[in-house]
Amino acid sequence: MSRSIARLVVTAACGAALASAVVPAAVAAERSAAARPTVVFGKIQYDSPGRDDRSDRSLNAEWVTVTNTGKKAVDLSRWTLTDNERHTYRFGKLRLAAHASVRVHTGTGRDTAADVYQNRRAYVWNNDRDKATLRDAAGRTVATASWGRR
Repeated sequence: MSRSIARLVVTAACGAALASAVVPAAVAAERSAAARPTVVFGKIQYDSPGRDDRSDRSLNAEWVTVTNTGKKAVDLSRWTLTDNERHTYRFGKLRLAAHASVRVHTGTGRDTAADVYQNRRAYVWNNDRDKATLRDAAGRTVATASWGRR
């Protein structure tokens, strides 16, 4: 075999080896980016300001914000939000736009793209210690937030 052909074969083999190493790294980086959660908790108002009189005004002043930090809309249909005592709110049909938030209120009201209501007549979030857990439609934990004494 001539030296030119041998160099060409070696160069091609090195290029193929390099390509096979680069492609999996690119795929791994893409998978890693996709695995990062894009739906997170934003601000949480677990202690309704003022008197706890179970009025809609007071109940709706207790809320959790769910934020989509991603570049694509996320379908929250059948996702759940629970507390330590397993009070569970199941999202209805709701698409959360990219870089948007929805506030989940405890009391009653009319659902919009920015505010949804659990339609409860009692407070959900404990002021001294609690944990909010957001799960997707398959039941996988997407986000958690806790507060109070441990």
